[in-house]
Amino acid sequence: MAENRRPLTNFLLCSCVFIITLWNNIKPSDENEFIANYSSSSLEDHSDYETKSLPLSRTKRLQFASADNRINHSSWDVVHNTSDSLVLSNIPENGISDLIQLLSKFNKTSGLQNLTLNNITTSWKNFIRILQIVWHTSIEYFNIFEMKLLSDIKKQSFNYTGTSMKALIITNVSIEVFYFSQDDLYRIFSEMNITALTISDSKIIHMLCPSERSQFRFLSFSNNDLTDMVFQGCNKLDLLETLILQRNQLKKLSKVSSMTSKMKSLKHLDISRNLLYYDENENENHCHWVGMLAKLNLSSNKLTDSVFGCLPISVQILDLQNNQIRTVPKNITELKALKELNIAFNRLTELPGCSHFRGLELLNIEENSVLTPSSDFFHSCQNIRALRGGHNPFQCSCELRDFVNLEKKSGGRLVGWPESYVCEYPDGLKGTQLKDFQLSELSCNTTLLLVIALVVTVVVVVVTSFLCIYFDIMWYLKMMWQWTQTKRRVWNSHPEDLQSILQFHAFISYSERDSLWVKNHLIPNLEKEDGSVQICLHERNFIPGKSIIENIINCIEKSHKSIFVLSPNFVQSEWCHYELYFAHHKLFSESSNSLILILLEPIPQYLIPARYHKLKALMAKRTYLEWPKEKSKHGLFWANLKATINSNLPVSTEMIVM
Repeated sequence: MAENRRPLTNFLLCSCVFIITLWNNIKPSDENEFIANYSSSSLEDHSDYETKSLPLSRTKRLQFASADNRINHSSWDVVHNTSDSLVLSNIPENGISDLIQLLSKFNKTSGLQNLTLNNITTSWKNFIRILQIVWHTSIEYFNIFEMKLLSDIKKQSFNYTGTSMKALIITNVSIEVFYFSQDDLYRIFSEMNITALTISDSKIIHMLCPSERSQFRFLSFSNNDLTDMVFQGCNKLDLLETLILQRNQLKKLSKVSSMTSKMKSLKHLDISRNLLYYDENENENHCHWVGMLAKLNLSSNKLTDSVFGCLPISVQILDLQNNQIRTVPKNITELKALKELNIAFNRLTELPGCSHFRGLELLNIEENSVLTPSSDFFHSCQNIRALRGGHNPFQCSCELRDFVNLEKKSGGRLVGWPESYVCEYPDGLKGTQLKDFQLSELSCNTTLLLVIALVVTVVVVVVTSFLCIYFDIMWYLKMMWQWTQTKRRVWNSHPEDLQSILQFHAFISYSERDSLWVKNHLIPNLEKEDGSVQICLHERNFIPGKSIIENIINCIEKSHKSIFVLSPNFVQSEWCHYELYFAHHKLFSESSNSLILILLEPIPQYLIPARYHKLKALMAKRTYLEWPKEKSKHGLFWANLKATINSNLPVSTEMIVM
């Protein structure tokens, strides 16, 4: 009796171990979903018991990895299975028959919706059998990752009717056969009556156009070797909404546009990471896009500025990043529907503006060569909600103030602010964030700067004019001009007189109102009968025919001394002022001590005009002879005066007679 109980005990013990192992492998992912993971080696330990089936009534997703090239399909209880997802991995060629027998257990009522095969090796014929079996089950989404096809690819019949399949994804397929009919391979996929098909990373070089109106709404053939000839002239894809052809060998953008012209429902086209270019000078390069296309990805190609002449007018989201675009041409067709434009990683030197994209809401212009954003951008892009303009080599100058003020006024429309907006030039501000870059209003406001400059100019002119009037600057300029012209005429007319020859001991300058004193006292006491002192007077020594200015200059230059009879009458005389000015000029130009000042009557300071500042300076710095009122002192006065002018002339000359 004890011996009969031992097998039962062992059975119960092993069953408990199996149940515990099974429960530990069941992981709740949420309240109603459980995931179970198995390998063929873990199931083999319990294969001798009557409980060979796996009644996983609580499991939603079942993953099985073959570790010994076997799939024990007899252990699967498909009837009681409630899993909606099944993942089978690591299935070699000799395990394909077990896989086929397992999949044959599923039907329309099995409840399985998602099937994934990872890393399988099979022949083309068995692949078609697997595909055909799955086609007539409840599976809606079929994924095959990493598949190796071994045997010859030949034409196979396929029944497409009565399927629940919605989407098929095949990625990373390697074909070990070198010679086969391409049509036999591609026709199996092109005729599928499902909604979505993805074949990527598989090196396919072409895809056939369906023979009948296709149900495809989503097609993805990324990372293959498709060329411009794919789907050319195909009119059976009028239900297609999304087409992904990134990372292929597409070259001519105009041909790609004509490919889409008959895809009447196409809304999203991704042809990024190809070799696309557009030459508007080639006659056949006319673009004919489908009218419904709303989202277009042209990033990472070889497109230049000319691409703006080959864009669908219906596009709403346009990706042109990582191309060779330098500027947005002015004469392009207006893209009224465009709302999002990505033009990052190009060679733009300024913001494009929105004159051709008036509905633009999102703009990405990062990683270009924008130094100073154009002010036209802020006037034309009123609908911008977000701008990505960072990571450009900004030149921090007055032009950037509008760009910085945009962020202050918009309140968050600059994406990446402030970290992505940094000064690159000049070197002194390199690394400074734009938010910390400050310039005064005066240095950047041209109008204000012009107003201030105008005000300063007016003030300077007014002050200068006042000073000129107060100090009679114009009079001095006039005198200088007269003196210069006179000297020039003298030198041109009498080249033999370039060497100055003194003819008089003194030239006397006086006012006509003081002429009685000059004629009755000064001249008689200076000019003796012996002719030892010769005096130059304007009434007897001025040469007729010459201007007064010329005569004054000639007399001063030909006289050893210049005597000025100072009185209140003197400062009122214009001609006396001329004579004093030229004599003073000679004093400094020849570094001589030729001035003799005689103060005939005291001159109050308030009587001296402003333009007589030289007279004031002379009276303050130089010693002058004052005419004494007492007769007893006259003798000493004449003695001092004669001593001052009593010097021999360098050359004996004759008197100039009127």
